Amino acid sequence: MELVKAVDALWERGWLPYDVREAVSRSLDESAASLVVDVIALSCSPHAASTVHPRWQRQLDEIGATVWWEGPLLEAWAARHIETRAYASRTAAELLSFLTRLPTLPRILPLPGDALSGLERAGVDPKVLNRVRGLLAKAESTSFPEEAEALSAKAQDLMNRHALERAMLDADLPPLATSRRMWLDKAYFKEKSQLVHVVAEASRTRAVAYDGFGFVALVGDEVDLEIVELLSTSLLVQATRAMVAAGGKATKGSEARSRPFRKSFLIAYAARIGERLQPDEPVADERLLPVLANRKKAVDTLFEEMFTRTRTTRVTVRSAAGWGAGRAAANVADLGTGRSSVTSGRGQRDPR
Repeated sequence: MELVKAVDALWERGWLPYDVREAVSRSLDESAASLVVDVIALSCSPHAASTVHPRWQRQLDEIGATVWWEGPLLEAWAARHIETRAYASRTAAELLSFLTRLPTLPRILPLPGDALSGLERAGVDPKVLNRVRGLLAKAESTSFPEEAEALSAKAQDLMNRHALERAMLDADLPPLATSRRMWLDKAYFKEKSQLVHVVAEASRTRAVAYDGFGFVALVGDEVDLEIVELLSTSLLVQATRAMVAAGGKATKGSEARSRPFRKSFLIAYAARIGERLQPDEPVADERLLPVLANRKKAVDTLFEEMFTRTRTTRVTVRSAAGWGAGRAAANVADLGTGRSSVTSGRGQRDPR
């Protein structure tokens, strides 16, 4: 099947299951997005579970890629969605044309069927992860800024302590950097990616924004990357909620409902969060310094290997009111202060 060959070729070109599904869903219709998930399942089905990287398998599970049918895929897909074979063929042709035009991305995981690296490290402890998610969920749902601040401070402290404890446990192992892709909503992507960048910089990771697709590529230690995803997601929820609330209080046609206001709001929010995430004091345990220095070197090395041509982006603030509202919202965002960490990020860059 030509579609399976096209998806197999994307694996060779650095794409992952979630990336493919997101790219299709953002550019084509729901039918194409549904079909590509089934094609992904068919592509990966011949490989034994023991030869599929855990992160790859989690993405398959997340997008629901399972072989549910028997016989030819297009016939089964058309029957399931109550569509004609002609419609299924047109959808497949459009999908095939789109998939073959996708560019090459840096390879960040071994392909299904390849030998898995013995150096793969575990991520955040599941118990810690569940506690952090619970705290952030409560912080996002409360309408009291002081309560949100306390809950997030607890979550942030827990994540940082766990990351530094893991760094000490892994001190005798060679530093191992890896990469992830964090997809964001298309609306105000550039401004939202600034927020991910400042969180990444404060968490010993580096970031590159892919404006054309809508994701941020992150490079860092596995635990640090999970922390960046968790905290960034929570802060983006809070930023969007605060931005919409500011517009909701305004009259129709007012500046608070304009695109310049919202862009300026998000830029200011990110800038203020970046200031708040800066450590108040150096790492308390000096034994961590050489460990973190070696980790930074590994992250920088992988980053330079993956992204040979990048450029720094600049954003323009066109609404003073939006800037002020964004900083005010960031002042009460639910995150902790007094972090014990070092930074390793540089300026945010976009691939050319």
